[in-house]
Amino acid sequence: MGSPSHLSESEGFMTVEKLWSPSPDALTSTRMGEFMSWLGDQGRGNFTDYAGLWQWSVDEPGRFWADIWQFFDVGEVAEPHEALADAAMPGASWFPDRTLNYARQVLRAPGRADDDVIVIGRSDSRDELTLTVARLRERVAAAATGLDRLGIGRGDRVAAYLPNIPEAVILLLACASRGAVFSSCAPEFGVRSVADRWKQIAPKLLVAVDGYQYGNKHIDRRDEVAALRTELDSLDNVVSLSYTGNDIPDALSWSELLSQPGELTFTDVPFDHPLYILYSSGTTGLPKPIVHGHGGITLEHLKMLALHHDLGPGDRFYWFCTTGWMMWNYLVSAPAVGAAMVLYDGNPTHPDFSAQWKLAAETGITNFGTSAPFLLACRKNGIVPREVADLSRLRGVGSTGSPLPPEGFAYVYEAIAPDAMLTSLSGGTDVCTGFVGGAPLVPVYKGEIACRCLGSRVEAFGPDGKPVLGETGELVITAPMPSMPVGFWGDEDGSRYREAYFDTYPGVWRHGDWITITDRGTCVITGRSDATLKRGGVRLGTSEFYSVVEALDEVNDSLVVHLEDDEGGPGRLLLFVVTAGGREVDDELRRTIARELRGSLSPRHVPDELYAVPAVPRTLSGKKLEIPVKRILTGTPIAEAAATGALANPESLEAFLAYSCQVENHD
Repeated sequence: MGSPSHLSESEGFMTVEKLWSPSPDALTSTRMGEFMSWLGDQGRGNFTDYAGLWQWSVDEPGRFWADIWQFFDVGEVAEPHEALADAAMPGASWFPDRTLNYARQVLRAPGRADDDVIVIGRSDSRDELTLTVARLRERVAAAATGLDRLGIGRGDRVAAYLPNIPEAVILLLACASRGAVFSSCAPEFGVRSVADRWKQIAPKLLVAVDGYQYGNKHIDRRDEVAALRTELDSLDNVVSLSYTGNDIPDALSWSELLSQPGELTFTDVPFDHPLYILYSSGTTGLPKPIVHGHGGITLEHLKMLALHHDLGPGDRFYWFCTTGWMMWNYLVSAPAVGAAMVLYDGNPTHPDFSAQWKLAAETGITNFGTSAPFLLACRKNGIVPREVADLSRLRGVGSTGSPLPPEGFAYVYEAIAPDAMLTSLSGGTDVCTGFVGGAPLVPVYKGEIACRCLGSRVEAFGPDGKPVLGETGELVITAPMPSMPVGFWGDEDGSRYREAYFDTYPGVWRHGDWITITDRGTCVITGRSDATLKRGGVRLGTSEFYSVVEALDEVNDSLVVHLEDDEGGPGRLLLFVVTAGGREVDDELRRTIARELRGSLSPRHVPDELYAVPAVPRTLSGKKLEIPVKRILTGTPIAEAAATGALANPESLEAFLAYSCQVENHD
């Protein structure tokens, strides 16, 4: 374990506080250190620090990923030319002559005995459910046998309308074991949103719950399941999981699917064979069905979970998520590195904001992951997690979903776990991982992502399309990663895929974020590049804006939009706030917000107009909808501006529609 540190280091005119330092024996006590030692034994070189290891991993991607393959015993030794046969993007060719199976890697659970608990499922809907390694294997084998009986085979799609529970894990692994393709949507997704996703992939089987409990509120989903059966004419069968005690009519039960024990067997498939299909948020159009392959996910998750998160046997890994967010897929891979997974389905703030931290203590979580908004909400509500729960086992804290501001970093070390490694992770559904994050060999600086991840050649491109250091630029990836999508389902000529990532810089992946890479290798992401606020030729990041505004006691949430002037003027900066306690937006609040933004950021950050709204529209994974709101404000109907079925609170858009008239009249 590392140690807290409160030193300051100077970078140019900035002084950045160091909050955590690696343990002095990190090279011998961590899995990344073990990997470096192994590389030395293999004759790859004498690596003594993370910077050198990262540089080698991106300079020699074929060698690096071949070594990941060998180090984690995925298969027979591979040479670099066998690992990366073609480095061109898009279309890089990885391990073209090798076969494997993701489920085999997960169910190996290295370092775990058969009677070790490997899955812990907590829920608002029922009592705790745990599975040992042996029991998980038995359940997967039985589920796979059930899939065989239903005629589900290699390449067939299976749709899961399931919450974050052990049955969803079992189904994913059973599908993978047979080479079937898994796709999940959380049951809080509306019918239109789910149908928009699954009609594109034509599933043969639907597995669904009858409903779920969210805190003390019961949600019945039987009508939604009935509607989906009507929408999805490709379905041959439906399996009903009675999660809250009700049955779905005319469906096979989950217990019937698993009624016959079977032998645990695996269908070996090519490296790029589809494993599962994830989806873009779909907030501004039809969601993109992103296909991830067995090989890319296996290697990427082995690397991230073992080397970057330092997970292994004895660890219990948790990330608050739903089956509609890629972090769930990331979590499911934990047994592949010997770690147990902790699942939670329900309201994370029921009965209050201390509930998640008590869950961590009760289940022995060693690595706790959540979203940046949740950490900031805990801070704002005055929760001191280490005082409400025993977090002595916690050695890692993870944050993702949106940039974690400096005060969020400070909160982790002051109120949660002063000795834990904080991993502020950024990546996405597109790669089903983080390409910038943390590592046990590098320190944590306040407000900065610790490093670019191994094998991820992340760079910042300036206006001329050239790499810049110490300046904000477009986040790009200039060398292939194995977990880049196999493609989009149904995109036969690859045109949608190329348009999504490679149209701006041919042969280079453009991710759509602004990033600054410092001279010590840390990173700062300041928001989406397509949601940039630009005033007087100066680019303003949204994340730093929210950090200042939402730190005010008077503000619970906020959203900022910049409307350009067609005639080249400065445009208008509009700030929408959700006030605390229903407070009115008056002159005093306007002065307070202007003073804080001017003093903390710059006069350019002071909004031209300030409005109160009941809620900020967010996706089901918690991201703010800046672009759809901007479209609504400039006259686009809600139905065209946003796919409301993909939102956690679609009703929130109505308030912006009402303000669109004021915006137009102002012009």
